[in-house]
Amino acid sequence: MESGPAIFAGLVFALFGAGLLVWTAARARQGEPIAHGVNPVASATLASCAAVLALALAAWCFSRL
Repeated sequence: MESGPAIFAGLVFALFGAGLLVWTAARARQGEPIAHGVNPVASATLASCAAVLALALAAWCFSRL
């Protein structure tokens, strides 16, 4: 019974982290701002860290199965 919520949470974290990482890389590669009015390096770093954190949480959720 406990594996259902862990799978759902892991999937949500994995999709969010992967999507954010791909979006951030695409915006940075095209030279477009990631966050308006913010230093481009700082916004790319913060978005990348959030994406990696979400992927780490997904891995942790899947390891609890």
